[in-house]
Amino acid sequence: MQRRQFLLGTTAAGLAGALGALTAWRVAHGAHYVVVHSDAQWQRLLAPARYEVLREGSTEMPFSSPLLHEERKGIFACAGCELALFSSATKFDSGTGWPSFWAPLPHAVDTRLDRSFGLVRTEVLCAGCGSHLGHVFHDGPPPTGLRYCMNGLALTFRPASSALGS
Repeated sequence: MQRRQFLLGTTAAGLAGALGALTAWRVAHGAHYVVVHSDAQWQRLLAPARYEVLREGSTEMPFSSPLLHEERKGIFACAGCELALFSSATKFDSGTGWPSFWAPLPHAVDTRLDRSFGLVRTEVLCAGCGSHLGHVFHDGPPPTGLRYCMNGLALTFRPASSALGS
């Protein structure tokens, strides 16, 4: 109730900031995700390394993911809920050691400000379950100029033949 009173009593600038904080809270607490599990359920569903990345926001070691070298046509999906996230058509070699894409599929990801480790970055989350995928940077190739730098452990790959159900 205090949050609502605060929002109603603020100025337009304050309201915009409060709405941003509310959105971040909703993302952090899974308030708008289709797939929602308790922490204990996530731990049972995911291997420990995947749990650390997807649910605790960890980062895998660079150059450790087999998906870094995946060159077949297909779809990269969330390892937590299987939502299709990226097309192989947007994948590129960024030289950073993590699978990188210049654009997600429509409505596939959410973003939020990440100030961890004394850095200001944009965190990328799965729009289906809120799992941490990686970060997006403004140093990617055309046409977007973006680099979605994703943890391979956060993704699964479905080759085009299986992605299309054939």
